[in-house]
Amino acid sequence: MSSVTLKSSATVPEMAAEPILQKVSTVAQKTDTRAFVVGGFVRDHFLAKKVKDIDFVVEGDGIAFAQAVARHLRTRNVVVYKKFGTALVRYHGYELEFVGARKESYRGDSRKPDVEPADLQADLSRRDFTINAMAVSLNRQDAWGLFDPFHGRQDLSLGVMRTPLEPQTTFHDDPLRILRGIRFATQLQFAIEEKTKLAMAEMHERLNIISQERITDEFVKIVAAPVPSIGFRLLDEVNVLSLILPEFVELKGVDEKDGHFHKDVFYHTLKVLDNVASVSTGVPLRLAAIFHDIAKPRTKAFDANKGWSFHGHDEIGARMLPAIFRRFRLPNEWLRYVQKLTRLHLRPIALTEEDCTDSAYRRLLFQAGAELEDLLTLCRADITSRNKERRRQHLANFDFVVKRLEEVEQKDKMRAFQSPVRGDEIMALLSIGAGPLVGRAKSMIEEAILEGVIPNDYDAAKAYLLENIEMVTVHKKQKS
Repeated sequence: MSSVTLKSSATVPEMAAEPILQKVSTVAQKTDTRAFVVGGFVRDHFLAKKVKDIDFVVEGDGIAFAQAVARHLRTRNVVVYKKFGTALVRYHGYELEFVGARKESYRGDSRKPDVEPADLQADLSRRDFTINAMAVSLNRQDAWGLFDPFHGRQDLSLGVMRTPLEPQTTFHDDPLRILRGIRFATQLQFAIEEKTKLAMAEMHERLNIISQERITDEFVKIVAAPVPSIGFRLLDEVNVLSLILPEFVELKGVDEKDGHFHKDVFYHTLKVLDNVASVSTGVPLRLAAIFHDIAKPRTKAFDANKGWSFHGHDEIGARMLPAIFRRFRLPNEWLRYVQKLTRLHLRPIALTEEDCTDSAYRRLLFQAGAELEDLLTLCRADITSRNKERRRQHLANFDFVVKRLEEVEQKDKMRAFQSPVRGDEIMALLSIGAGPLVGRAKSMIEEAILEGVIPNDYDAAKAYLLENIEMVTVHKKQKS
């Protein structure tokens, strides 16, 4: 393996002010090792972002150099990955990853790349995008020189995503780069060069060789971006969305029949997603925005008098989610949360369309529980009408519902509500053992509170139970 022969295109002297880079540079010069800062740290430096994850490429043995750096830093916090030829040094909040310069590629349908040593030029060329294919020297002869053979700094200034080599080569070597490119374009709000985008579409099916965990990781990062709809539109444009989330693509299309129109649910959902993202960074809440209308294509019906309807899409959508979440290997905790919001997302809106009693508000408070604020955030985001007057009226009605919920909650203390009389006391009062009758008694008390028959407090609930004890005991005799 020959040493790098390309010349630096500029210098980045301000990197010399980074103490941690100075320390690594000292080791490189003492050991006469060709070492470079590469990739994301260099990119983020030019974007004026401070990060503590730093990648280093060494022309030679990356693990041996990492161990030398650790000795210089007087830390034993070193993790070696011999199989991958990399080592990680943790130091004062920094994560320093070292690897020997290399090139790698995937063969056929294999998920494991072939790796072989290379020089810096080859290492940079096999990287995903030009903005990640820059390096800064830590060596004496060209200290702090920028190596930018593919004009990544220029692409950064132009806001363009482009591959160092022909895009077909780059995406064949590692198909996950298709998703990574869309993720970077979404996070940075960059454009993808047309030739690169065409290659993404051409080679999207090659993502089938990539593990679901890696696909999900990139998908979640897109969902977490400031304007996630950018990523979804790009995923759709290059046919990746139909590969990884076909249920979402089914939302596309404006329904029209006999002069009755229904909006394109695909673009409506992206608007809801962006609305949620503008007020919350929570990924589970954003997933609820993505999936709240997911069952509309399966529940679509047309009535000549009333137009289009999607009856039951809230419940059917919630039932669709376990299969989707299993496929993406997302946490069960997220699944339960998104199912809950999907089931309830029509409820607050329904309260705006009728003259409801306090009991309807109590039930919503009871069912939403700790997720009430998130549910209301989702429902407000779901108001996307382009008609300014209609939107204004919908928001005014929604604000009225929120105010009424606050009033009922303050009066009845319904949040995280359950029977004020606990199970042990019910068993003692009714002389029954543990079993379904205890649950029946608790449900009877809860129903009375929700209907406003009794207030939500212990004394009233206990008195109500004793007054209606036969409703439980008669049931017990019937069972026996």
